[in-house]
Amino acid sequence: MNLLQLIRSFTRTAETGSIAAAARTLGISATAVGQNINRLEAHLGVRLLNRSTRQLALSEAGTVYLAQVRHIEADLARAQAMVTAGDVEPAGPLRIASSSAFGRHVLAPLLPSLQQRYPQLQLELRLTDRAVQHGAEAVDASIRIGAQLEDGLVARPLARIPFVFCASPAYLQAHGTPLQPAQLAAHRGLLHRFPTDGRPLRWGLLKDGERVDAALPPSMVCDDIDALAELAAAGAGITRLAAFVAEPYLGDGRLQCVFGCGTDWQPEPMDVYFCVSDRRDFTAKIRALFEHLQAGLPPAWQV
Repeated sequence: MNLLQLIRSFTRTAETGSIAAAARTLGISATAVGQNINRLEAHLGVRLLNRSTRQLALSEAGTVYLAQVRHIEADLARAQAMVTAGDVEPAGPLRIASSSAFGRHVLAPLLPSLQQRYPQLQLELRLTDRAVQHGAEAVDASIRIGAQLEDGLVARPLARIPFVFCASPAYLQAHGTPLQPAQLAAHRGLLHRFPTDGRPLRWGLLKDGERVDAALPPSMVCDDIDALAELAAAGAGITRLAAFVAEPYLGDGRLQCVFGCGTDWQPEPMDVYFCVSDRRDFTAKIRALFEHLQAGLPPAWQV
């Protein structure tokens, strides 16, 4: 009896909430997952899952057992890495979740060199602006901003990325350039709606240790930051972009800075975190990813 295989079927089922979902993450049939759980229950002499045609839930014994065994795979991988570190390099599946814009503009250019360095890694990049569930969605690491952080995650600071308030030269010529946060109330705002709470993200401005939230009427709201950059370049209003989105537009003159860029008021930066489910999840491949991203980010963003 392969006890680890039985435990893996149980933990994936508990984390995903269904036998079918567990089967998809394990790459085996739902029938095999169900049989593995039955064998594990017979081996232990207790019922781990209460199953009906409509729902599946942990029993009291299952809750206790899950808490003790859910990290067995990570512990074994770490133990192997400790005794074979000189012979084994990071390898196997590495599933990374990130917001769409950060993944597109920052992560995607950095990952090919990671795989060139460690060719046995099998990388998967999932881009979504919602907060993924590590266990249920079989994600190894996620890159998140502060608004996405959740209790229970282990979050390490990864970067502090500047924001840029900007608009097209034509818009600023027609409507004037605001010099104080209060003057933004007279302008058209192009706001980003983030799916964490469904509300447009607030714009923070800093000056001599003082922080204010910019009160900008929402002329347009969009859930895609690249679309907001195009709207601003077309003269629709003022928007706030992360530096990695804004820089090409600023460089060719399609957009101009509003605040920042040598003025007294500076946009509040965006803190970005590298997240795993548990400290024990920092296996060799997770450490390799974290260190590679740290080294590849611009020095001005490093924390």
